[in-house]
Amino acid sequence: MTDIARLTGRPVISATGLFTPEDSISNEELVASFNEYVRRHNEANAEAIATGEIEPLTESSVEFIEKASGIKARHVMAKVPVLDPEIMAPRWPQRSNDELSILAEIGVKAARQALERAGRKAEDVDAVLCAASNMERPYPAMAIEIQQELGIDGFGFDMNVACSSATFGIQTAADYIRAGNAKSVLVVSPEITSGHLNWRDRDSHFIFGDVATAVLVEDSGIAPKEHWDILGTKLKTVFSNNIRNNFGFLNRAYPDEAGGPDKLFVQEGRKVFKEVVPMVAQMIVDEAARLEIDPAGLRRLWLHQANTGMNRLIAHRVLGHEASEDESPTVLDTYGNTSSAGSIIAFHLHSEDLAEGDTGLICSFGAGYSAGTVFVRRAG
Repeated sequence: MTDIARLTGRPVISATGLFTPEDSISNEELVASFNEYVRRHNEANAEAIATGEIEPLTESSVEFIEKASGIKARHVMAKVPVLDPEIMAPRWPQRSNDELSILAEIGVKAARQALERAGRKAEDVDAVLCAASNMERPYPAMAIEIQQELGIDGFGFDMNVACSSATFGIQTAADYIRAGNAKSVLVVSPEITSGHLNWRDRDSHFIFGDVATAVLVEDSGIAPKEHWDILGTKLKTVFSNNIRNNFGFLNRAYPDEAGGPDKLFVQEGRKVFKEVVPMVAQMIVDEAARLEIDPAGLRRLWLHQANTGMNRLIAHRVLGHEASEDESPTVLDTYGNTSSAGSIIAFHLHSEDLAEGDTGLICSFGAGYSAGTVFVRRAG
């Protein structure tokens, strides 16, 4: 039983968890598959292309992908169908309602790792928030299924703020701690983003990968000795159509059936770059000032893993100089863009070397537009 007298109302991050799919697709494999699709398409439509009725598709290249994004590989839950030029989308057997859904399955794996790292049992947790960019179904909530599988007696609900879902989830969990409505909250972000990607679109076919993360947010009075104090959180949204996905229960997922490719991920990349970078950088600087933190003194930035160019510019504006890999670590090169999970992966893999008292920032940004900051300090 929890010693109520020990509760402080101050939220901390006690532990994180990470599930990484076994299969990975390199840029070389991806380009070979995409270019074969292009060859087949152009061959099948040679006459229409010759008359100018339609434009020929353009091949991709490893050089193009790495220059545009910095991505070199990505993990996926279903490699073979994604690389099949006739399919180019993830496929797996339909599960019955009595089986654990695939999104809950990977979320549970990440959650169990976080609980183990914190020395927690299911009965220690009060709530589960499933914060991710694409839910497997409208209801029952994925969070409740994850809660059930873990054996947690409490409550759960889903939340979607696209690539900022995890940081929005962390603030929501922290607010429960601050208000005394919970002492321990799991924020789980299962991201099978390969499912919303148009693998036949040259401008975006390389972007996304699959993964699941978990963050255990708890009251400082019951946290393990080594934890991260949450110094402050800030959320911001500004409506934009520059990143959009129109898939929903009123339509179907496949563009050739639903009437257009916008039922999958689409974006105006240059506009996103131009508009999001200054918005996020200023948001970080302003929140640091409110918290009386010198942004130039931040030991590490765990930024959203969408584009190396965006991260480089944001880090430069925050720190006042070109950030080193140590100051702003990258996981984008091997994981790809994993939506809300990206900054959490970076934090999970690149935080244990920091010393007590070191201050850092977890930051996400994406569709909405949405952006979230979580300033943390190493304790223990």
